[in-house]
Amino acid sequence: MKYNMNKINMVLMAASVFVIIIGLCLMVGEPSGATEYNPDIFSSRRITVGPMVSLAGFVLMIVAIVYKKKEK
Repeated sequence: MKYNMNKINMVLMAASVFVIIIGLCLMVGEPSGATEYNPDIFSSRRITVGPMVSLAGFVLMIVAIVYKKKEK
């Protein structure tokens, strides 16, 4: 059985899943409740860095899917 994706595609896909998980973990933190206000919900790590890392992971996933090894 021949697959359209080879080993490098699978490695790139695994790396992209890892990057997406890191980005999601960067967005996690203490919530703001009804009784107390937590200003950390507006930190640059949660609003800017985490989503950008996740977006980079999704772009890497697209690259991993369409990547084709050059044949000699």
